[in-house]
Amino acid sequence: MKPSIIAVFTAPELGYKGNPAAVVTSPSALSEQEMQEQASKIGMPATAFLFQDTEGNQQVRWFAPDEEIGLCGHGAAAAGVYLAGVNQMDEIRLHYEGGTILVRVSGDRFSMKLQAIPTLEKIAPPQAILDGLGVPVLEMYQTANKYLILADSEASVAQMQPDFARLRQSDIFGYAVSAKGEKVDFVSRTLVPHVQQLEDHATGSSHALLVPYWSGRLNKNSLVSHQLSPRGGRFFAEMAGNEVILTGTYEVEK
Repeated sequence: MKPSIIAVFTAPELGYKGNPAAVVTSPSALSEQEMQEQASKIGMPATAFLFQDTEGNQQVRWFAPDEEIGLCGHGAAAAGVYLAGVNQMDEIRLHYEGGTILVRVSGDRFSMKLQAIPTLEKIAPPQAILDGLGVPVLEMYQTANKYLILADSEASVAQMQPDFARLRQSDIFGYAVSAKGEKVDFVSRTLVPHVQQLEDHATGSSHALLVPYWSGRLNKNSLVSHQLSPRGGRFFAEMAGNEVILTGTYEVEK
């Protein structure tokens, strides 16, 4: 069965193409080897594999071309959009190893709820990361997911030309590099130097930690952000207790 390719967090009027994910359905769970082989062959930043468990719950697992992804926000959004269309529903609940994700779809817009990822301790940035980013770094924080790195300006984030060979000399897996925005609340880029992709396009899991941070810093619950990756992504975000609601638009790719 040919996978469906859905790009999420798009903004055509800004030239942002969002993050594409493949969606593959099967009547029962595939083996890890089968999923990894298919994801490698498909070659998308993420492939979402969907199947129903014995209790009728919609299960999802995500694989990049070279390894499994524990939490994939854009892959969850794409899976929710796909299932909403197939089942003619406006609300989909996805179950994964870390919990559940609720996706709502209306027209060409979707929203999804993720558990907020709190910022933990502040750390000294490793020299390899400072050298590899090549932009002024103000602070770096550990979280339960990626690390959060604060740059001095939107221009630095936009113009950053990462030296991935140097970045790989730190064993830290990935980080969201962010700064206060000029026309939106904040901007970011997500770098993952130890895997094939190197830079993600529009990252839901990063926003699960970025939104709580910037919400507290800017003292506001509703925020807009741009991910300044080569494809670009736009996020409308809201803090709701200990959850982050991310809203965006999507396109089904031909």
